[in-house]
Amino acid sequence: MTTWKKICLVSDIPVLGSRRVSREKGLDVAVFRNSADEVFALLDRCPHKGGPLSQGIVHGQSVACPLHNWNIGLSDGCAKAPDEGCTPKFTVQVKDGEVYLDTAELASHAVDETRPIAGPARRAVAA
Repeated sequence: MTTWKKICLVSDIPVLGSRRVSREKGLDVAVFRNSADEVFALLDRCPHKGGPLSQGIVHGQSVACPLHNWNIGLSDGCAKAPDEGCTPKFTVQVKDGEVYLDTAELASHAVDETRPIAGPARRAVAA
């Protein structure tokens, strides 16, 4: 049986925007709302260079990554052609205007994903 965690009200998510949900382990989850009041949840990490999808622009059933404008499908987390790659999606339930996420998924899904480190910090330090 699935246990659900109340995240917010649908009205708390800006139309064509998102909210971030922090987790004990792993990257945040981005919860999106489109103009049809549909709600979706993805790991807050673009599959391209790790950009924060929660800062992207929602259009239809996609979000444009704020770093390089990759279009990511909100229902499946996959980049639209010609781009390739997917970010993990999370199960969402909307009931009586309230948004819920699966607690088991929040605790275990994609917890090993990390955000890339840019700049000089990427280089290995010589011993």
